[in-house]
Amino acid sequence: MPPGSRKVAITGVALADCGRVDGTTPYALHAQAARRALADAGLDRALVDGLASAGTGTLAPAEIAEYLGLRPTWVDSTSVGGSTWEVMAAHAADAIAAGHANAVLLVYGSTARADIKEGRRTGTLSFGARGPLQFEVPYGHTLIAKYAMAARRHMIEHGTTIEQLAQVAVQARANAALNPEAMFRDPITVDDVLSGPMIADPFTKLHCCIRSDGGAAVLLVAEEYVRDCRTAPVWVLGTGEFVSHVSMSEWPDFTVSPAAVSGRLAFERAGVRPEEIELAEIYDAFTYMTLVTLEDLGFCGKGEGGSFVEKGRLTVEGGDLPVNTDGGGLSAQHPGMRGLFLLVEAVRQLRGEAGARQVVRRDGSAPELAVASGTGGWFCSSGTVVLGRY
Repeated sequence: MPPGSRKVAITGVALADCGRVDGTTPYALHAQAARRALADAGLDRALVDGLASAGTGTLAPAEIAEYLGLRPTWVDSTSVGGSTWEVMAAHAADAIAAGHANAVLLVYGSTARADIKEGRRTGTLSFGARGPLQFEVPYGHTLIAKYAMAARRHMIEHGTTIEQLAQVAVQARANAALNPEAMFRDPITVDDVLSGPMIADPFTKLHCCIRSDGGAAVLLVAEEYVRDCRTAPVWVLGTGEFVSHVSMSEWPDFTVSPAAVSGRLAFERAGVRPEEIELAEIYDAFTYMTLVTLEDLGFCGKGEGGSFVEKGRLTVEGGDLPVNTDGGGLSAQHPGMRGLFLLVEAVRQLRGEAGARQVVRRDGSAPELAVASGTGGWFCSSGTVVLGRY
């Protein structure tokens, strides 16, 4: 088969234990997720010749490979925050298509919540104060403050209301109520969101993601391995990645996220249009991320995100574009770099394996097209992956 011509499928996905997971290590969560993903695919780990991992240790993914007993001939340790895993999936798909690898495992594990509980780290993880950050850190400009500034800019320019942003959290919780693995499942209202403690104006507590432990793994394989798998393949149709800025002063427009570029590239390469997508898994560390990413992926026009989300469109039950069907980082789990969880949920939905939260078409069948879009840093980077059953 000529280099670059192989199709690439995701055949194994899994979560490690998530939520409140005490008495374990990130390495153990990596191993648990990896074992479950390989079992899901029905493939032996000896076939894995590629590994992608980030966020743990000094020499990721070398340390993870050693812990898992793997000796990969292709590795990726790209680390661009929450978008890491969509970017890694793009790199893995390219490597497999080119014949540089046959089966690539993406794996992540984190004890972010347990580390704070046990005093191994504080609630605010510093990104350091060297390089470009030296011009912002002395003024106490935290990560959440940067997202809050961007949200306020959108509100000023486009009339987006705090109630519309709150709807993102309300609808994420409605989806989480259908997910037995979600960390928070009790319904919330717009008033609940607005009345919570202020974290960074305009964000109250429920505008912000939860903090959890957990892990996830995704296995990508070349098309010739699909017949040996126990699961139906979900094909990688198109990918895109983009890096926008690090310094807030270098961000041209606070109301445009890097998904505007990564999404366009992914859709073009997949040969599909946003209106054909049946569900979206979007990084949601904060409510504004969901709203602006919906705009930038082309599901609504710029400045129309507020009116789009306030109509209940994001819910599994009754929504015309279900978003973050597992409850997202706002309600299900958020153990740090959550982009890998987006891919797991998208694959489960396309396979029809999502249980009570399953998105169904009018004929009762599972959806055929989904998009996963991760965001890293403070809208610094984006990776978008279009997935399909055909």
